This record gives sequence, C-alpha cells and structure tokens, in this order.
Amino acid sequence: MNEISPQHILNQIRDLSGELSTSGSIVRETSDASGFGEMLKTAIDQVNETQQTASDLKRAYVTEEPGVDLTEVMIASQKADLSFRAMTEVRNKLITAYQDIMNMPV
Repeated sequence: MNEISPQHILNQIRDLSGELSTSGSIVRETSDASGFGEMLKTAIDQVNETQQTASDLKRAYVTEEPGVDLTEVMIASQKADLSFRAMTEVRNKLITAYQDIMNMPV
C-alpha cells in the first residue's frame, strides 16, 4: 500500500515549482497525462484507500474476526486520520494560493 506523507507532497510541490522556474512558462507540455491534476487525484485516491482499509479493520475487529489485533486497528486508524489531515492542509494551501493569484493586479 502506498502511503502519503506531508513531506512527500511538499517535495513534489517543490519539484514542480523548480520545473516551473527553470522552464519560464506556466504551461508545461507533456506527452503523457501525468500533470499536477493527476498527482492530486492519485493522492486523494491513496487517502481514500487508507481510510477504507482502516474502516475495514475496525469492522473486522468489532465483529471479532480472527487475526485482527486492536493495535493494528488503532495504527491504521491513526494513519487514515493523519493522511486526511495532510490532504486537508494541502487543499487549504491550494485554495489560499488560488485566492492570492486571483487577487493580484494585472
């Protein structure tokens, strides 16, 4: 399972920023569809997968399925919570950046 960390997201944003500053252009032509939107969609899908896994483990623990440990359930729950918080912070930063750009005088 792929995990998302705030540091990983920040590194990807820095990489994209570095590409932007070296190219001198906002539009970046690529032959494949791996842009910022695709990266964001992948991150959201991974957060959703983490939350689904935590939910499945909680359900398995509550129904007393064999092999499900409380420690495992709590760790999965904390990972899901942390990844959701990181995604929310990234969303908030993106909204703030968008608003700042829209308020710039032309």
